[in-house]
Amino acid sequence: MLASLAAACGPSGPDLSSASRFPATATPSSGPASTAAGSPATTPDVNAVRLVEFPVGRGQGPHDVAPAPDGGVWYTAQRTGELGYLDPKTGATRMVKLGAGSAPHGVIVGPDGNPWITDGGLNAIVRVDAKTNEITRYPLTGPNVNLNTATFDHDGILWFTGQSGYFGHVDPKTGIVKVLPSPRGAGPYGITSTPDGRVFYASLANSHIAWIDLKEDIASPIDPPTPDQGARRVWSDSKSQIWVSEWNAGQLGFFSAHVNVWKEWKLPGANPMPYAVYVDDQDIVWLTDFGANAIVRFDPVTEKFTSYPHAQPNAAVRQLLGRPGEVWGAMSGQDRLLLIRTR
Repeated sequence: MLASLAAACGPSGPDLSSASRFPATATPSSGPASTAAGSPATTPDVNAVRLVEFPVGRGQGPHDVAPAPDGGVWYTAQRTGELGYLDPKTGATRMVKLGAGSAPHGVIVGPDGNPWITDGGLNAIVRVDAKTNEITRYPLTGPNVNLNTATFDHDGILWFTGQSGYFGHVDPKTGIVKVLPSPRGAGPYGITSTPDGRVFYASLANSHIAWIDLKEDIASPIDPPTPDQGARRVWSDSKSQIWVSEWNAGQLGFFSAHVNVWKEWKLPGANPMPYAVYVDDQDIVWLTDFGANAIVRFDPVTEKFTSYPHAQPNAAVRQLLGRPGEVWGAMSGQDRLLLIRTR
């Protein structure tokens, strides 16, 4: 499998060149340093980071967010079965009801500019027209897969994960849905596409990441160095290198498929519990730490963490997504959306 994956990645390896650095004020990582990660581009001043909170409807339980092309932010209101839209300029929200039984988990903006939702309650992928609020459902056949997260590949195909032990895809042009069993059963959770055209997902229950062969519809597990680490979410940096939030182990994982290299770092604190992971436009890694009730920034150049504690208890930020200069999250424990301004 790794030979096939390396071939899919192309001949070039990760960029290990030095990048511009700034004086670090972060906490040094305590994890092992067995291999070198790729260096990011010039990073913004760590002291320029600002956290802003936006209240949404009480009891909505916002789970995932997706910045919209017009400057707004879509979010899933999991407890009320709705898709929400926040206008950051005014703080106003508007809601779209997704139907009886809805329990939306993930949301992303597709190539068509519209939000696409993984709805575990409906066992369907749901598209909402951003202008008309028209809803289109793509029901999954078979059992309820406990839909989690989705991503689009370079051909505009939506790939999704189901925690009950499934992954699959939807072709928006034809409406054809295909559901596939994951190779090791339950656990598929976070999913990401890379700039070089690949798709990876994380398996929380089975503690691995997996590369999906998009032509053959086959997922091949890749095991991190730490057993039972609880790989929850994954994200790709600009070099198509994979970053993993390791929930059970309290670690940040890194995998370069180009050269089959792993590296892991322990987050700071007594009981770190990294949930979400996201890599911004400067290749800075962001995590949410349930153990410390904090947002955590990781600089791959200096290999140092900086923690930003939440003002509210039990923030429970379960996902991060962004655009240049902004990282967004949903505080599911406080019915708020979170904006991290990085410059």
